[in-house]
Amino acid sequence: MRPTEIYGKHAAHRQMATASAKMSPMEKLAGNFFLVGLMGAGKTTVGRALARKAEKTFYDSDQEIEARTGVRVATIFDIEGEQRFRDRESSVIADLVKLDDIVLATGGRCLSENGTVIYLRASIDDLWARTQHDRNRPLLQIADPRAKLASLFEERDPLYRQVADLVIDTTQQNVLMLVAHLEEQLLARNRTP
Repeated sequence: MRPTEIYGKHAAHRQMATASAKMSPMEKLAGNFFLVGLMGAGKTTVGRALARKAEKTFYDSDQEIEARTGVRVATIFDIEGEQRFRDRESSVIADLVKLDDIVLATGGRCLSENGTVIYLRASIDDLWARTQHDRNRPLLQIADPRAKLASLFEERDPLYRQVADLVIDTTQQNVLMLVAHLEEQLLARNRTP
């Protein structure tokens, strides 16, 4: 099944935002939503807004790892390395995907039949603009972080597309309009048998 792709940032989004704002009370969006994508794509920001609108509980896998370990993700990378972090991430996600009525923001290790996987995709330029001053991104604490981001994008974009039920382009988009458009797509999926 090919994922639905949502692109564009003007007329269609204004129409969806207007339509969404008129829905009162909002239809209940069924199931869980798992947001995947590269760092800086907007998973936490969009996830919180979507969870609020859909009346679901929001989880961020990195924040859950930090809560369980008592240390920052960057510290885990420094002390234990990326592989041990990925092991912890897999364990946390395995626990979270068992829950109901959640929105989960994760880097991408979320293959579950227990929800809709949404790939938040952004251009390299946008990803770089959003992450270049963030010192809490361990993978970007190298000599050429923009090149690393481009390499990660090239490696992971096909994988994210493969697991995604929906692909959403977050490049230069207003969060409220993006969530309204996403909500409309999710409602349409719920209505389709």
